[in-house]
Amino acid sequence: MPDDLIDQTLKEAKQGMEKALQHFRAELQSIRTGRASPAMLQTIKVDYYGSQTPLEQIASVTAPQADLLLIQPFDANALEDIEKAIMKSDLGFNPSNDGSQIRVPVPPLSEERRKELAKKASERAEEARISIRNTRRNAKERLKKVEQEENLSEDVRYAAEQDLQELTDEYTDKVDQLVERKEEEIMQV
Repeated sequence: MPDDLIDQTLKEAKQGMEKALQHFRAELQSIRTGRASPAMLQTIKVDYYGSQTPLEQIASVTAPQADLLLIQPFDANALEDIEKAIMKSDLGFNPSNDGSQIRVPVPPLSEERRKELAKKASERAEEARISIRNTRRNAKERLKKVEQEENLSEDVRYAAEQDLQELTDEYTDKVDQLVERKEEEIMQV
């Protein structure tokens, strides 16, 4: 029974860390590189009939060229709301509405903007690492409770904590690799 509780705690910790990593991957996709990508707009929420709705639920977004995004709303009444949401975002885009679709030119990045985006990627990486460490801390607290409730030896808890630390190191390394790759993409001219 105690081993089951320890295994369950480690399994839950791994799931929490995986969730943090998936969230970080999604965050990285929204940070632009030199090429236009529909993922750049995935964080945009549109005020659609009074509720904040993700852009991909009310329009299709395509990248027909390396420097252009094309947004085709499912409801023509949403054109202006989509345009406003893109302008309000911190992405620095200037959309144009032609009455049936929205064109979003993606200008080339300046060196200064590239550095800003690389810094933003690093900040998101640190948030992911913090989330992973918080998951580790919660799991460690649970392991201590299990030790006390089940009268386990400290050696069993220490072994479980060592496994937990290895898991934490594995996930923080994955975050580091992802952010390094993204920074290279951003700085590439």
